[in-house]
Amino acid sequence: MDEGSVPVAEDPGRRRRVHGMLKIYYGLNEEGKAPEQPESLDPCDINGPHFDPELYLNKLRRECSLTELMDQETCMVRQIRSLDSDMQTLVYENYNKFISATDTIRKMKNDFKKMEDEMDCLSANMAAITEFSARISGTLQDQHAQITKLSGVHTLLRKLQFLFELPARLNKCLELQAYAQAVNTHRRARCVLQQYSHLPSFKGIQDDCHAIMDKLAQELRQKFRDGGSSAKDLSECVELLLQLDEPAEELCDKFLSHARSRLESDLQGLEAEIRPSLPSPASNTDILEFIDRGCNEFVSSLCLVITSYQELFINHAQKGELLHAFVDDLAARYFMLVERRIQEEKGVGDNSLLVRALDRFHRRLQAVAKLLPGSAVPNKGTEIVIRAATERVKQYLSALQSFYMDSLTDVRQALATPRLSVAGTSVAGPASGRDAPTSLPELLSSLSASILNQIKSVLASVHLFTAKDITFSNKPYFKGEFCSQGVRESLVVSFIKFVCQSSRQFCETAGDKGGSTPPALLLLLSRLCLEYETSTISYILTLTDEQFLVQHHSPVTPVTTLCAEAREAAQKLLNHYVKVQGLIISQMLRKSVETRDWVNTIEPRNVRAVMKRVVEDTTSIDVQVGLLYEEGVRKAHSSDSSKRTFSVYSSSRQQARYAASYTPSAPMDTNLLSNIHKLFSERIDIFSSVEFNKVSVMTGIIKISLKTFLECVRLRTFGRYGLQQIQVDCHYLQMYLWRFVSDENLVHFLLDEIVGSAAHRCLDPAPMEQSVIEVICERG
Repeated sequence: MDEGSVPVAEDPGRRRRVHGMLKIYYGLNEEGKAPEQPESLDPCDINGPHFDPELYLNKLRRECSLTELMDQETCMVRQIRSLDSDMQTLVYENYNKFISATDTIRKMKNDFKKMEDEMDCLSANMAAITEFSARISGTLQDQHAQITKLSGVHTLLRKLQFLFELPARLNKCLELQAYAQAVNTHRRARCVLQQYSHLPSFKGIQDDCHAIMDKLAQELRQKFRDGGSSAKDLSECVELLLQLDEPAEELCDKFLSHARSRLESDLQGLEAEIRPSLPSPASNTDILEFIDRGCNEFVSSLCLVITSYQELFINHAQKGELLHAFVDDLAARYFMLVERRIQEEKGVGDNSLLVRALDRFHRRLQAVAKLLPGSAVPNKGTEIVIRAATERVKQYLSALQSFYMDSLTDVRQALATPRLSVAGTSVAGPASGRDAPTSLPELLSSLSASILNQIKSVLASVHLFTAKDITFSNKPYFKGEFCSQGVRESLVVSFIKFVCQSSRQFCETAGDKGGSTPPALLLLLSRLCLEYETSTISYILTLTDEQFLVQHHSPVTPVTTLCAEAREAAQKLLNHYVKVQGLIISQMLRKSVETRDWVNTIEPRNVRAVMKRVVEDTTSIDVQVGLLYEEGVRKAHSSDSSKRTFSVYSSSRQQARYAASYTPSAPMDTNLLSNIHKLFSERIDIFSSVEFNKVSVMTGIIKISLKTFLECVRLRTFGRYGLQQIQVDCHYLQMYLWRFVSDENLVHFLLDEIVGSAAHRCLDPAPMEQSVIEVICERG
């Protein structure tokens, strides 16, 4: 056995370590047991340390039968065989591991032995090298000191050579206009020349250098005074003059003066684009090109001036206010030009160029904020962006209003064409081939859809101002106020109010016959306002809030207020429609009464044509209103509504019965009877508000018409046949008009009043028999 193996085999500490590793491997504690199994003291526990075989066998013989003993034996034999098999497997595995470990240890011994030999050889070589180096250092010690001395002398000679050659170097730089190199070279030697200026040779060099640098400073001042160079060259020129101890205050003023002249030339170029020499608008560059030029030329130059000023005069803090005033003055002129150019953007077609231009304008101004903290330029630029967006919203509002008025003009033209009938059927004509709405519902649907689509289109265009990639859209002062007050209030709400107000204005321009506004337009607008009240307003405002994420920090107009305004406009329009249509029919009735001689008229044989026209027009109006409004609620009709006998007819018959006693004093009695009859009748409000249904509208029109008829009758004097003609006309009206009203008694009452008034104004009151009246009316 070799020497390396002896201490390993005999070392008890190593043996304990190996034994402990085996315990860890098999999961045993220091006593050789698993830690989770407590020690058993039972002598019959076959797995315990105090196991007694005799006691265990006696216990089994005493407690178990023969069969159980044989089973116990079989189980124990099986366990013994299993333990033997496991033990053999464990021994084989550990044997292989021990063999492998032995080989590894043997190999490590050989490797360490070889390494020890190499380390010994390396140690010997290092000792030889150290000894040889010491001998060389000892031999060259004297020469090293001499070389160090000579090196110092060489360095000094080079410095002296640099000083003696300095005037020539400076002259050469002056000829080549390498001013920066000349200043840097002079700065390196200035301290040395100043230190040894008491020596005549160095004094001469210093004087020559001063003369050359004075000449260089004069050339720099002349170059700076000309100002023809770029801003970068001027900054370098100022920096060199400062290094040459030129007065900073004078240089500061001159620097800003030159910068102002260059920036003003940029502003003049921008102003020339706003006012081109050619009068054609096509000569103007678009807004994006204008802003790009302003940013690339003026703003970039301004930022360069700010940077150069701060780098050059950073140690002169008292000049900061001068820079702020300089920047604010020029920026104000630039903003004025930008606003003038923005004001020229009047079209509301494509909004993307303006938004991109404003975004670029706002983005570039942020550089000024970073370079010059505390400057008011960025805030003023943001105000321009906000004003431009607000002005754009106003332009879109004006465009929406113009579109709405143009749409109403188109509707009026469509209503005026003969191919649009009341029922919506096309009438043959030269324009019948055009693709256009042919009925009121189609006109209403087309008008409502076109307005809504236009609003959506405008919102989509304005939404570009709040896109995520636009820098100023994410600012709180723009996001909240612009969306809430600008878009929602100034655009959407204002347009809705405009629709309601302009619709109400149609009610204020009507004359006796309704003015120039077609009654169908009044009806259509009333239905439009009613639809706005029921659904459209809520939809538009919800769409606006969703698109613009409106946060109502400031007071806004509630939906209920707008709906109430729309309903008020619809009510006013419908009331005016009733009034206009009633006055049109009333005018026919008034003329028919006023232009006839009722005293000398002939015996009635037919219903007057005007009454047929009244029924026809009323039927046409009923169809027209039914196209846009629901039927409504009617009171139950009596079974003989069309053949009802007026109460005044019976009173007329009573008057005929007492015709012999009818004297001029008799009307006093009949007037008294009529007035008593009115006391027990319901009061009829002629011009009351109507409901949003067909029956209510028709009731209002018929009330106005019959009331006018009644008032005209009261102003005329009738003969016998005149009274009979009124009876025929009223019966004819009663046959048809009761179908249109909510309560047929209303028609009966007014017609009773008309016939009664005619009887009171009759000189010879001889009423026509009811059967004759019915025959005439049925024949008519």
